[in-house]
Amino acid sequence: MNKPAHSRPDGGLALALLKAVPGVLLTPRRFFRTGILPGEQAPGLLFAMGVVLVSETLRLSLVRDPLPVFDGSSVLSAVLWLSIVVLFVTPAALHLLAALQTVLLIPVANDRAGVSETVQVLAYSSAPCLLAGIPIPALRVFVGVYATVLLVLGLSEIHDISFERSLLVGSLPAALAFGYGFRAFDALTTLLARWYII
Repeated sequence: MNKPAHSRPDGGLALALLKAVPGVLLTPRRFFRTGILPGEQAPGLLFAMGVVLVSETLRLSLVRDPLPVFDGSSVLSAVLWLSIVVLFVTPAALHLLAALQTVLLIPVANDRAGVSETVQVLAYSSAPCLLAGIPIPALRVFVGVYATVLLVLGLSEIHDISFERSLLVGSLPAALAFGYGFRAFDALTTLLARWYII
């Protein structure tokens, strides 16, 4: 059996997490089958924090007036914001979503995996959201949908349930994480307004 990509000692944790990106994006079922460590949350948490860091850094760099300026310094404001959202908001949100996902899995997955595996699935599913900070609405909608598909595939693989059941129980966490958290719904609203649908 293949060892999980992030457990290999050939280059450190940062390199292993970086290698996880193409794995989960290109071969998600295989990645979720071999790249999730039972009882481990740290790699997934670090991965999610990295995704948020890249996404928010892109947003702060490319969006005009992305947040209020603190103490007259836009750099200080950006550093403060990144520190809060990466170090505090991301871990809290990930664990709350994992708890919600676990509750939703109870009626449909009798032989489900543990909470730590669910944390990792949620975290690695966010890989497309590395690009969510780029202010192109169509791209942001695409990465939100892509991340949702990855979550559904991951839940199906890890918890041994059908794709349909996985879609049913994964929709709400996906909406909260990718729709609201990574602003895919906001981007969709922008696109619909641009097309005069709303």
